[in-house]
Amino acid sequence: MVVGIGTGSTANHFIDLLAGMKGKIDATVASSVASAKRLQGHGIRVLDLNEAGQLSLYVDGADESNEHLHLVKGGGGALTREKIVAGASEKFVCIADDSKLVKVLGKFPLPIEVIPMAQALVAREMVKLGGNPVLREGFTTDNGNIILDILGLEIIDPVALENRINQIPGVVTNGLFAIRPADVLILGALTVSGRWDKWALR
Repeated sequence: MVVGIGTGSTANHFIDLLAGMKGKIDATVASSVASAKRLQGHGIRVLDLNEAGQLSLYVDGADESNEHLHLVKGGGGALTREKIVAGASEKFVCIADDSKLVKVLGKFPLPIEVIPMAQALVAREMVKLGGNPVLREGFTTDNGNIILDILGLEIIDPVALENRINQIPGVVTNGLFAIRPADVLILGALTVSGRWDKWALR
């Protein structure tokens, strides 16, 4: 199969483990330039999504998840490409440590990828929605845009908020993965003995 690969520290661990079984997959599609370089460094083939077509599986981490497998992602700044690859995949498996499971999303700042000329407009609209927008200084996405991190939100209805933010002119997308949530959430927990245990939510 062709596997979609996410971005960030958890995805990097998965890439490194994938190197030991690369003969069992045909190729990968990376959600960022950084992940593509890491995959290629392990000798793993990376395809463009347009070339790969529909993917069987996408594996990525998350910054937060609720019990409905709605996620906040984008701490690494690759949220748009992550959302595209997730949308092109039959199954989305999210891997994280158990601290990422929360009752209500919003403690982790919600990233929004924004076209630069719309920074002030989007920031004003997010203040109206109760958020505190902060520009991610010195950061440009792989698409050439900026990231606004929105602090202070209590996200009660993730699907509605994802739709609402995406309607603001100048927003490329936001870091809520609720319209297309994860299909499986695999959580790891460090036990008293220092060993990792895991359990899954579906």
